[in-house]
Amino acid sequence: MLHVDTGHTAFMLLCSSLVMLMTPGLAFFYGGLVGRKNVLAIMIQSFVSLCWTTVIWYVCGYSLCFSGDVGGVIGNLDMAFLHGVSLMAPSPTEGIPLIVHVAYQMMFAIITPALITGAFANRVTFKAYFIFLTLWLLFVYFPFVHMIWGGGLLAKWGVLDFAGGIVVHNIAGIAALASVLYVGRRSVADKGPHSIPLVALGTGLLWFGWYGFNAGSEFRVDSVTANAFLNTDLAASFAGMTWFAIEWLTSTKPKFLGLLTGSVAGLATITPAAGYVSPAGAVLIGIIAGVVCFYAVALKNKLRWDDALDVWGVHGVGGFIGIILLGIFATKSYNPAGADGLLAGGTAFFLKQCAAVLISSVWAFAFTFGMLWAIDRVTPVKVGAKEQEVGLDEVLHGETAYVEGL
Repeated sequence: MLHVDTGHTAFMLLCSSLVMLMTPGLAFFYGGLVGRKNVLAIMIQSFVSLCWTTVIWYVCGYSLCFSGDVGGVIGNLDMAFLHGVSLMAPSPTEGIPLIVHVAYQMMFAIITPALITGAFANRVTFKAYFIFLTLWLLFVYFPFVHMIWGGGLLAKWGVLDFAGGIVVHNIAGIAALASVLYVGRRSVADKGPHSIPLVALGTGLLWFGWYGFNAGSEFRVDSVTANAFLNTDLAASFAGMTWFAIEWLTSTKPKFLGLLTGSVAGLATITPAAGYVSPAGAVLIGIIAGVVCFYAVALKNKLRWDDALDVWGVHGVGGFIGIILLGIFATKSYNPAGADGLLAGGTAFFLKQCAAVLISSVWAFAFTFGMLWAIDRVTPVKVGAKEQEVGLDEVLHGETAYVEGL
């Protein structure tokens, strides 16, 4: 008989709602960063993920992540179409119904591929994106969810990822880099963010939702939940101020956009470690994130990679170093169910974290690059120069965000 803890269940429903809100938040964040002619084209990619990923999750996604085990890499189809998900079915976490677990994990599946879209903004056809979204979920996201959170290979190996350093940010950011290198540069250069206020709105929604993203990953209300909540804010704030300070010193002016971007980098970097490190550890992770992600974006600019909205530098690098820093700063004194990192003598755990994030990076890059090549054989991936000049809102969707003269 399922025992439903109403407090835990209510908290997890709230956290599910917060994580859902992050996807519209991401749409605003990305929408403000692109030019006026491409606002709807980038925003629709997030909202399509909100709907289409839900369909895939219901049909087979949840089952492939959390039902059974095939070679330690993927689940099976025993729970396809949510077979067996009833009112009284127990979830992997005691005290909440299986239905709640399905809903919460679905929100993670929705936002992860949407993160990638910022990398190839303004130059990918919608049909190619739709195929990309489907295949990437099936062959990259679902396997890593199963391997880490579904009891698969990496979980058995002892790899930890509290809320998605590998599962969300690393694989999405590395996939973004593969997309940039395959698709190439834009034919028409963007004039820069058309609305920093929209970016600020998106950042606020993301930051707000991130409390559900990180604190909710404890799946109950306890002291670890509270610590993850606090660590989320500490890392975001210290990273934001670090990025802000570096940019101020190097450009002589304090930039609002830098403060916003740095905060998101801190949020991405603390995600895998939020429930496993102390507040002091979160502060250090935030500072390191601000420095490393700032210079990762600078390197991207120097190499002239057209990662339009810095997905690799913020999410890919943030998720990568977050997993490694978890391997350094983790401490059982703040989460007995976690591990001791390198500073507490956990050398083996540190090496496992490093190996796991390298494996995820290689797979995400290789599959994404190969998948884009395959999609290109079926339908063009890149939008032509003339279409880019007109703008993707009009060319691909027959709609415009702003009507001239009004």
